[in-house]
Amino acid sequence: MPIKIDNQLPARHSLELENIFVMSESRATHQDIRPLKIVILNLMPTKIETETQLLRLLSNSPIQVEVELLQTATHRSKNTSAEHMLKFYKTIDDIRDLKFDGMIVTGAPIENLEFEEVDYWDELCDIFDWAKKNVYSTMFICWGAQAALYYHYGIKKYALNEKLFGIFPHKSLDVYHPLLRGLDDIFYVPHSRYTDVSREDIENENGLLLLSYSDISGVHIAADKNSRCFYITGHSEYDRTTLANEYFRDINKGIKIKVPYNYFPDNDPQKTPPMIWRGAANIIFSNWINYFVYQRTPYDLDKMI
Repeated sequence: MPIKIDNQLPARHSLELENIFVMSESRATHQDIRPLKIVILNLMPTKIETETQLLRLLSNSPIQVEVELLQTATHRSKNTSAEHMLKFYKTIDDIRDLKFDGMIVTGAPIENLEFEEVDYWDELCDIFDWAKKNVYSTMFICWGAQAALYYHYGIKKYALNEKLFGIFPHKSLDVYHPLLRGLDDIFYVPHSRYTDVSREDIENENGLLLLSYSDISGVHIAADKNSRCFYITGHSEYDRTTLANEYFRDINKGIKIKVPYNYFPDNDPQKTPPMIWRGAANIIFSNWINYFVYQRTPYDLDKMI
């Protein structure tokens, strides 16, 4: 949350130079407050697990958030009951006339398909197009980020020689950027994917800023220069056992896969992994909610530009 201080307090200038949000008393007394409206486009097969992970992070804030769950109409979920989807999820046609403060687009385990081969690609492009005028700030995660980078900028994804799988160290490239404020010099993020985007492609795109990076796992967060869209390649929302579940699932299917990097103690899959990414996850999501949704979205969403 912002800090409210006297307009003339000398500390105000120093704090503002550090991009710390300082609210004047005059603004505080005239501030309108309402619940934030967030829509989650859940493309993951494990719908309920993903819902829980994201809602946990969104709830870690004093700001009231109203969440709408969105599915694609052109793809039927095989791993979640039809009853659950019918009861809790809407399609784009159900919300087309509504506006939202923020949107989250999840990943999907379909990296090895070309984007145009995905059975709901046309619908996804329609949702991305709708979001330009109906959502103030959007967070794209993993495959969702790759798809959005391709849709918005034509940036391609590249196949990796093996699955990028584990908990990787990252560093901020702009320590004063509000999304990264409060992160340690080195912070950890889970990754689980077979494809990557190029740092060079991101840095060559004038409309994008690269915010965080890993020497091992590569690009982590990129943003447009207006900070309306954030493209995040990792899975900060993952639970303690998510990578373990994926690992044992693939082993049981006979898929050759390495033990997740920096995950199990002593690389022993029988040992409980320590959760060393929870703090960074909470900071990133809280910063997004506070600085890029709550502080910037107009009180009247119909006045959104």
